[in-house]
Amino acid sequence: MSENRPHVLIFPYPAQGHMLPLFDFTHQLVTNEIAITILVTPKNLPILNPLLSKHPSINTLVLPFPSHPSIPAGVENVKDLPAGGFRSMMYTLRKLRDPILDWFNNHPSPPSAIISDMFLGFTHEIATQLGIRRYVFSTSGALALSVVYSLWREMPKRKNTNDENEIFHLPNIPNSPKYPWWQLSPIFRSYVKGDPNSEFIRECYLADIASYGVVFNTFTELENVYLDYLKRDLGHDRVWSVGPVLPPNEDVNNNNNSGSLNRGGSSSVLASEILGWLDTCEDHSVVYVCFGSQAVLTNKQMEELAIALEKSGVKFIWSAKGATKGHVSNDYGAIPSWFEEKVAGRGLVVRDWAPQVLILKHRAVGAFLTHCGWNSTLESLVAGVPMLTWPMGADQFANANILDEHKVAIRACEGVNTIPNSSELTKLLAEAVQGNVEERRARASELRKVALNGNKEGGNSFKDLAAFVQHLREEATKIKR
Repeated sequence: MSENRPHVLIFPYPAQGHMLPLFDFTHQLVTNEIAITILVTPKNLPILNPLLSKHPSINTLVLPFPSHPSIPAGVENVKDLPAGGFRSMMYTLRKLRDPILDWFNNHPSPPSAIISDMFLGFTHEIATQLGIRRYVFSTSGALALSVVYSLWREMPKRKNTNDENEIFHLPNIPNSPKYPWWQLSPIFRSYVKGDPNSEFIRECYLADIASYGVVFNTFTELENVYLDYLKRDLGHDRVWSVGPVLPPNEDVNNNNNSGSLNRGGSSSVLASEILGWLDTCEDHSVVYVCFGSQAVLTNKQMEELAIALEKSGVKFIWSAKGATKGHVSNDYGAIPSWFEEKVAGRGLVVRDWAPQVLILKHRAVGAFLTHCGWNSTLESLVAGVPMLTWPMGADQFANANILDEHKVAIRACEGVNTIPNSSELTKLLAEAVQGNVEERRARASELRKVALNGNKEGGNSFKDLAAFVQHLREEATKIKR
């Protein structure tokens, strides 16, 4: 590659919520004249098709998915993992180290940098061995990553192993966040000293901290204090906030929806039918309900939510994901038999995937009941839609904290196993679109403008992207082959 067009290896973690934002960021790099090779396993290659059709210059490195006793043959994506298999996936992917090194050593013009997901810390060792830079791409926000880094570095211990509500205080992080034990990262909580999986995962996070830089899918105005903290904590300023990254065909003026189509999967309802139904609804009158690509509610949670939707009288779209291979079908994901008949005409039930970005951007949507996954959080902010939050795990409690700080959300429930009170949820759903929500809606609208303006020329995310691209070019000239 020429000095003016550095070559970068992109390595996503095989989960939809991690792959899509990194592919959207890859689009930004390609449009800035960065040569790209993307590493994927065979069954995830189709997810790349929209990006490859737009950018034929992108090369792919397709490596067989490694075997692992706890991961069934043919599983190459987190969505198909058995319950509790997430840690095994992280551990298994380390087996790609030697194939990656072989590919580098035999490539006529190998990459001068690796950009890999935050769950692939072992790639820092690969980069070090090759004499190149490794950059973390964080699909979580800056507060969430600050919490995770602090936990894995400090390894705080429980005083009472029987107390799930024991508070863990992180005073060095701005606003001194506090979380009960059960709200901390489940990967951290499952750490067992001496266990190979656990020790490897800790090493991966410490390798993230040691990597040359971090790229965040966030924007300065949303998390400025946490971005500044991370620069101090990491001891360098190689921290770039380039978000919110948008689908390749989206534009910052919000006038093009084509990038939001066909992302994520198939649905029981066509996008055109959903948008047609929304067109019949008044502005800000619809509650959108979705808990992301991974979370599946228990049948009791489904029942209480269904009762609340029915009693509230609100119009709604419910993306109701059914039970997956990782759950016991009899206990998860069942919509009550009485529900759809009772709410006919007032709501839509979408099984499996829903065109979330299109739904949130529609004028009729006035609130979003969400699990606070980072992608969903950013998509709601870009759409200017206030939220009802139900954080369940991972980074979601930190994300909910961010929304609380900016006063664009109300906490509706907490915890993956918590059963909401249908009467309380009924009230929250009704107030979300029928109550006094002007202030919250105005704050969400202002954050939307800030987020979109940040991606325009002169905006903070635009400038950070330009700075990162320039950094890659300068680093590429230093690599000696």
